[in-house]
Amino acid sequence: MKINSNFMIKPVLVGEKVILRPFEERDWEIMYEILNEPDLKKLTGSVSSDEEAYAAPQPEEKEKIRQWYMTRNEQNNRLDLAVVYKESDQVIGEVVFNEYDEETDNVNFRVLLSEASCNKGVGTEALSMFIQYGIEELELHKISLEVYSFNPRAERVYQKVGFKLEGIKREEFIYNQEYFDTKIYGLLKADYLDKKCGKLDI
Repeated sequence: MKINSNFMIKPVLVGEKVILRPFEERDWEIMYEILNEPDLKKLTGSVSSDEEAYAAPQPEEKEKIRQWYMTRNEQNNRLDLAVVYKESDQVIGEVVFNEYDEETDNVNFRVLLSEASCNKGVGTEALSMFIQYGIEELELHKISLEVYSFNPRAERVYQKVGFKLEGIKREEFIYNQEYFDTKIYGLLKADYLDKKCGKLDI
């Protein structure tokens, strides 16, 4: 198993608007509701049509989600943190480092936020804090992610915090019988340090 011993540390990261913290026992029910938002199902690629996006979840899904979030703090090969509003401690999503490669110190990144929390600046802040922790504390070399071409809002946030477009998987995903590209973004430690020092105008 590919692990980074520092993944066993589940930090609490405090920003101006949001806090990133380990998942708590009560959080899974909120995450279950967020994961079943139709728009979110589309943006994460978990469905391939509006019909599937708006379909009622299967009864067994609830128990799977509960078990998943109840075990996030036990993982030593990934880091899952809840994103919560600072003032209310309301859970609005998650940030994740997974698929860690111990030889290169490269990792995959994903973020999931409720539709109601979008366009409020919380996504940019959450990403910035998580990336800072990944580079400065976990000593990651590179953070990678993929995003579908029908999600330009997410692309703008990724670009804002320093991610660079590395490639495009053309027409790799289909939704409502229409093909879409998958865009590959990456952030090197050098990119992060340049941006931190004010060398990049983004």
